[in-house]
Amino acid sequence: MYYPYFRGKQFELILLRDNAKFLAENKIYPIIEPVKNNFKALIRAFKILNQENVNCTLIVNPQAGTEPVKESDILEELINNNFKDYKNISLGYILYAGAKIVDLITLLKNYPHFKFSLIHYGFAQGKEIAGAIDDFNNIERHIFIEGFAGKLYQRHLKKNGISRILIRDGFKIRKKNSLYLPSEHFSDLHITYPDEGMDGFGDYLIVGDDFTETGGPAYAVAIHLTYLYSEDDMFIYHFVSDQTDSPTDPGGKFFEALDKLVKKVKINGSLIFKSRACLEYLELYKKKHYPGLGYVKKLSMQHHIELMADFIKREN
Repeated sequence: MYYPYFRGKQFELILLRDNAKFLAENKIYPIIEPVKNNFKALIRAFKILNQENVNCTLIVNPQAGTEPVKESDILEELINNNFKDYKNISLGYILYAGAKIVDLITLLKNYPHFKFSLIHYGFAQGKEIAGAIDDFNNIERHIFIEGFAGKLYQRHLKKNGISRILIRDGFKIRKKNSLYLPSEHFSDLHITYPDEGMDGFGDYLIVGDDFTETGGPAYAVAIHLTYLYSEDDMFIYHFVSDQTDSPTDPGGKFFEALDKLVKKVKINGSLIFKSRACLEYLELYKKKHYPGLGYVKKLSMQHHIELMADFIKREN
């Protein structure tokens, strides 16, 4: 039902690895787009996902970054070698604006023993692609990226036995952390996806679709935490440090932001779900330990996943 989209950075892979059992128990289905040419961390993460029977999609033709990871490298090293016997992996293929139908057809023919997830992300010929893939029985789901696959396009891809998933980017990225509002709307898709004619929903967690290979200097530190408000509509807190005018002292800025988070958690009637990740934030505050900005982002992503899992459990 819930399909979080990951870009395969170091801390995202650690998050998947550390929470594999939780993902399996809550039927959360990660989509992973490789962004590193060194597959060591990716292989380790997928090994654990496979051991815990976490169903997931590995994108074989990444588009993220200035020099995306080569499809040929993923197929040769991962699909033909390390993952060839994995039963939990669906091969993801991004149908971007410049994609060629013939390339997808070749892949479908060459890997008939794998299930496929087609990620619709800017390709315009819905009728043509629907006709070209109609005879293949190894397509498991269509994943539509909101804003890059319109209703008319989606209409051509309705077929019994094939799931339809909508991914919405609820994270409104700012050029500078200091520009984030204290709180703003995130998404209601976890509630309204059936109204969109979908079988499931997803998002880019608290990272957003905009991919950057490296982060810039932290003039301000922001901790992003999603929460449910009226009628379970989802909003997001942005806890921003007071220091915003210098790239120095990231640890100090982290504790300024964390102090605001802790105060919001501890008020009567707090809307923040007491996830394991949230409790770890409280523990970091207690110990006065700064784990690094990558780990901070990992915790906020984990909190979002735990919040989604709790909502789905309550609804079912």
